[in-house]
Amino acid sequence: MGTTQLETVPEPKYWHLKTVLSEALDQDFAVGEVLPNERELAARFGVARATLRQALEQLELEGRLQRRRGVGTTVAPPRVGVAVGSPRHGWPGDSGDGWQPVDATESLPTAAVAKLLGGPADQPVHTVRRTRVTQGQVVAAELLHVPASSVPGLSAIDAPSGPARARAVLRELQRLVLDGQDRAVELGSARADDAKELDRLPGAPVLLVTTRYMTAAGTAAVSVATYRADTCRLTFGDSGDVEIAHQPDRVAS
Repeated sequence: MGTTQLETVPEPKYWHLKTVLSEALDQDFAVGEVLPNERELAARFGVARATLRQALEQLELEGRLQRRRGVGTTVAPPRVGVAVGSPRHGWPGDSGDGWQPVDATESLPTAAVAKLLGGPADQPVHTVRRTRVTQGQVVAAELLHVPASSVPGLSAIDAPSGPARARAVLRELQRLVLDGQDRAVELGSARADDAKELDRLPGAPVLLVTTRYMTAAGTAAVSVATYRADTCRLTFGDSGDVEIAHQPDRVAS
């Protein structure tokens, strides 16, 4: 087989430097240690500061480094292990699902949400916002969309707003009989509100996990969970569930 055009393109200098820096992080630096300033690092590796910045930015995107205001650039801890799937199907809010309710609002759905739910765009939807915290860090933010028709027993008087309102929506949802669920995972970019929740810049790479919860009557709720791509790695176990696993070693691919 002949050489393709891509195979003839030389590796960018910053990409090679990123590999060298990654090895140095493993051998010469500890988690949480502050890296020398850019001038020192550029001199150490014999590269221009512009090349160094590109390599550092790539390592930050990959979760190897963290830039902390007032501190500098530090070596990031290993990726957090957080299970996304579970051995059994259950409603959001089931005991031990790992999510913390933040708020709930009611409004007409966007066209995209209405399409996911398979319902009319003029039917009110409760949107529950939840976060997932591991080792003191918010690693995921979720928007759970529940049509008002799925929770007809919800009282507007009891728990009108905040986490209590979110728990009330989840409680009513769990009264239904769950027939099944499906899940899809894709790479995306953080929206402004999710970026703020996750302490990332808007547009930062994230993992989007979309789950549909179904009853005999159809789709009862849809969850769109946004995970920090720099702190999470998705693996698929024998059970078919999706989980975010600890990454003990970092091998360049």
